[in-house]
Amino acid sequence: MLLPNPAARRLFLDLHALAEPPTGPARGPDLLALIRRLGFVQLDSISTVARAHHMILFARRQSYRQEALSPLLDRRRWLFEHWTHDASLIPTEFFPHWRMRFARDRPRLLERWRGWQRDGFETQFDAVRQRIADHGPVSAAEVGEGEARGAGGWWDWHPSKAALEYLWRVGEISVCHRAGFQKVYDLTERVMPPEVLAWHPAPEETIDWACNTALDRLGFATSGEIAAFWATVAPQDARDWCHAALARGEIIEARIEGADGAPRRSFARPDLMERAAAAPEPPARLRILSPFDPALRDRNRAERLFGFRYRIEVFVPEPKRTYGYYVFPLLEGARLVGRIDMKAFRDQGVLQVKALWPEPGVRFGTGRMARLEAELERMARFAGCERVGFEAGWMRETMG
Repeated sequence: MLLPNPAARRLFLDLHALAEPPTGPARGPDLLALIRRLGFVQLDSISTVARAHHMILFARRQSYRQEALSPLLDRRRWLFEHWTHDASLIPTEFFPHWRMRFARDRPRLLERWRGWQRDGFETQFDAVRQRIADHGPVSAAEVGEGEARGAGGWWDWHPSKAALEYLWRVGEISVCHRAGFQKVYDLTERVMPPEVLAWHPAPEETIDWACNTALDRLGFATSGEIAAFWATVAPQDARDWCHAALARGEIIEARIEGADGAPRRSFARPDLMERAAAAPEPPARLRILSPFDPALRDRNRAERLFGFRYRIEVFVPEPKRTYGYYVFPLLEGARLVGRIDMKAFRDQGVLQVKALWPEPGVRFGTGRMARLEAELERMARFAGCERVGFEAGWMRETMG
């Protein structure tokens, strides 16, 4: 069974809520339903235009406003913050399945951090726990009075900050809200709803849940892609699950055609072809995506499926960058047609476009340029700017 590349793209974008017009409500239960559909929304601190989690949601619902997200975490407790492949907001109903990860990470983090962090962070576990129990939520800035401060990076936290982060990573404390973009922690039993705390699934239940829900959100995947989706199960566990599910007839093997025409063996549900045929053709409008959009999170998968090679260059020295510090992919229909370098200067009220690079074979003629300008106007308003500005020579030559 071979799924042609155009059908694979449509199905994948449909599952990621990018094959429909970005309309509809984006608050409260509707916003939670969108996040549940995606599985999670990755958090990122960089705010060149807007932070990644806000751009992810805006790309799918352009009625979304940034102030709509935090109440789902800090008041309604419908979301919790923890790690998938990176820090993310996740539906709280999924929290019990992170217990297996907490247990797995407890010894691993201790072993790794003993070489990375300064001595003494382990001795602060009880003190940090007790401070939160006695005095309520704290941030990293509020613990470790009198402790020597290092460079401030994750590799050089003061002992109490390292203890705080460790206790969060192993589930003993939870993020109850953010102040600005700084995490504030409380005891998990004071943050999570009682019915969520009461459920302790067995490891095999979590593996089954993680693999099933990952495949359903990916549409088709290798066992490695299934394991990487939530990053809660080991690759071998995902391989074993795939073999067992295949034997039970719950999944099938299929070949998925890549953008280059090469097929890749993957797993899928038995109704793969029917679901792909039913997936709508994405609208022709152009959307600006976050570099951390769920559709692009797996860079290798995105390259195979769309022929679009993307690498974040935040940590690349400027003279060595191919494109720019924080460059945004451009989605048009079911194609990634280019990437754009831009920044919001809110104090000046302008969203400034520095450069745009079309993908090979893509021409920005009158129609496509009009769609780009319309999207830039929408993005400017979302970012709190009144207008769009363009630097001289902003339209670059196709690369690659």
